[in-house]
Amino acid sequence: MTAVTAPRFAVRASGTRPLAGAGTLLRLALRRDRVMMPVWVAVVVLMVVSGVSSIGQLYDTTAKRAELAADMTANGSMRAMYGPVFGDSLGAIVTWRFGGFAAVLAAVMSLMIVVRHTREEEETGRHELLASAVVGRRAPLTAALLAALVANTAVALLITAGLSGQGTAGALALGLAIGGIGMLFAGMAAIMAQLTESARFARGLTAAVLGAAFLLRATGDSASDDGSSVLTWLSPLGWAENARPYADERWWVLALLAAAVVIQLAIGYVLTERRDAGMSFLPTRPGPAEGRISTAAGLAWRLQRGSVVSWGTGFLLAGLVFGGMTEGAADLVGDNEDAREIFERMGGQAGLTDAFLAAMVGMLGMVAALYVVQSVLRLSAEETSGRAEPVLANAVGRLRWASGHLLIAFGGAVLVMLLGGLGLALGYGKEFGPVLGASLVQVPAIWTLGALALFLYGMFPKASVAAGWAASGLALALGWIGPALDIPQAVMNVSPFGHLPKLPGPEMAWTPVVVLAVVAAGLAAAGMTGLRRRDVTT
Repeated sequence: MTAVTAPRFAVRASGTRPLAGAGTLLRLALRRDRVMMPVWVAVVVLMVVSGVSSIGQLYDTTAKRAELAADMTANGSMRAMYGPVFGDSLGAIVTWRFGGFAAVLAAVMSLMIVVRHTREEEETGRHELLASAVVGRRAPLTAALLAALVANTAVALLITAGLSGQGTAGALALGLAIGGIGMLFAGMAAIMAQLTESARFARGLTAAVLGAAFLLRATGDSASDDGSSVLTWLSPLGWAENARPYADERWWVLALLAAAVVIQLAIGYVLTERRDAGMSFLPTRPGPAEGRISTAAGLAWRLQRGSVVSWGTGFLLAGLVFGGMTEGAADLVGDNEDAREIFERMGGQAGLTDAFLAAMVGMLGMVAALYVVQSVLRLSAEETSGRAEPVLANAVGRLRWASGHLLIAFGGAVLVMLLGGLGLALGYGKEFGPVLGASLVQVPAIWTLGALALFLYGMFPKASVAAGWAASGLALALGWIGPALDIPQAVMNVSPFGHLPKLPGPEMAWTPVVVLAVVAAGLAAAGMTGLRRRDVTT
């Protein structure tokens, strides 16, 4: 028989309140996210608040800030990356430099929270167990959205408090804009969780909407220096930008953002009322009548190929954007020696252009670490959802099963870095060989974080997801804000990326690359040993 995946109209048991159990589910969600949520909030807030110190040291006079604002507003590539500068105060410059990326991170945090506590709960069967008790139809979605609201409220309040010294109104506008974007994509994730049948697909579609929003905003800002482009206004990220914190705040734009959030939440609730648990509005396409997947590696590729294609495409496009900005790196720095020192700490001292390229390669590498951690932790998702059990019940050993996913994870990391390096070289139009080589040098550090996630999964499966993401988030945070704050090298070396040579430019240093590769191999071997010895699905 062919499984029917189309949604059926749900019938709620008489006497059950729609929100019954929402408070209990919220407490459960907050308990489960007690590590992940504070880490996300801290990363988003520190990215913005730390900018006051770093930007204040670099541009300590109104004249310097005014010159920076004029140069960046006149540079189309920089506008595409960061948006236009609407003022020359310290708060306005911090908002321009960090506000957009903080909004993107808040959106990612929110979609992860909502999908985890809605569609993922249904996919793993935990929702069915909870629904057997007195739990209303709207309770799971309400608890997930309230968990996202807690996180975004914390972000908004902490950013407001951290920047209040630069002006309370601007700080509040920025905090509300970033928190509002987070809630907007929480609502988008709530809709996608009703439309799709898998948590992975729900996350992917929501992330695709976020990527489209960023591209619309970037395209619009590259064509207009005041945020007035139609394309900018078609993007919710453009709305947050046009709220103009520290530049005659437009509170009505924040009201527009709030209205969009309410509309999306209403749609999410309507959809959840019209389907049964476990069902979806977008039915899963049935497979072929005769199976064509004969190996564990083939199954892993079938499950993860969409992720590889998406990450590879994103890295190629990001490389093209960064490469196109390379010629404008001198405009960003100008005659500011402090800014030059930050670029040199990020990318080495072999000249400003090479330092910029090295910094961009390093940033691509740190983001690629998120890919490899996600791909490795797919093993945990397969195990906890019960999908690994029927595979392992056949003549497939657990190491062979895991190896298929690990081949996609570690091999895919090489592929996405090659595509990112190719895009960077094409965008710059020069130094193809050195840029591609610099991209590959990032791979051992990426593998180290992936191997750490594998080690945690093999040895400590219950803590592997939270700890694996925390490690990759820490590496990203150190690489992002560490050079600006001039954090001691001993602290920077906590991240594997702190040990890599800053290429292109200087001579290649093989020792740290080889050591990281050996460390990655050791962690991977230990993780596989732990997986072989422990019980699966426990």
